[in-house]
Amino acid sequence: MAVEPVRLRESRVLQGTAAASAFLILLGLGTWQMERLRWKEALLADITRLAEATPVAAPESTSNLPEYTPVHVEGIFQHDRELLLIPRTRAGVAGAHVLTPLVRPDGQAILVNRGFVPVEFQPAATRRAGNPPGPVRVEGLLRLQHPPGPFVPDNDPASGVWYSVDLAAMAQVTGLELAHYVLDADTAHNPGGWPEGGQTNVAIRNTHLEYALTWYGLAAVLAVCVSVLGRRAGDRRGHRAGDAP
Repeated sequence: MAVEPVRLRESRVLQGTAAASAFLILLGLGTWQMERLRWKEALLADITRLAEATPVAAPESTSNLPEYTPVHVEGIFQHDRELLLIPRTRAGVAGAHVLTPLVRPDGQAILVNRGFVPVEFQPAATRRAGNPPGPVRVEGLLRLQHPPGPFVPDNDPASGVWYSVDLAAMAQVTGLELAHYVLDADTAHNPGGWPEGGQTNVAIRNTHLEYALTWYGLAAVLAVCVSVLGRRAGDRRGHRAGDAP
């Protein structure tokens, strides 16, 4: 009977240990994604519940209300200080979001995302009918400022180019002390049709199940490959033992 070399046995032990470790890591990643899935589903349920609630009075400068809380506020838009957030799309149409400061009777200002306008309606002069001059009541969702993604360009306040919300910089440009949140206006129709509100996306993408299935699938493939290779190695050792004198 042939004796398996020590180095070969050690190599097989290392290979088996590496395969087992990889298998456990893949299972762990899949289980972690399942936990993230449950967390995301609960988060989406909370956001949907909040977004469908009855609007409450908009808070003052700072807010302890959860993001996506519906709020209402009265004031006068400062249309001459509006800002355009670019690039934005709606149904495949390129354009921008119009951010307009709204000054309340007490003098406090809130930056309102009034909604989407196509490229041809980005100049304020092309949509005067949609810019009410007097007191208005606005309803929408309270949104907090978030850091821009890694691929979002830097804002250029001096040129009036805004890719993401920066309340501190926007306060300097508008000359107003803005509240520490943004109000995303609802779908109430504007005279002239623009801007078109209701642009808040509460259907946040949830791909954790796909990731979990991917990790579990890779673990299953690894297990099958190890099993097949192990059987083949066993068959080869059996043939060698049978051929031995």
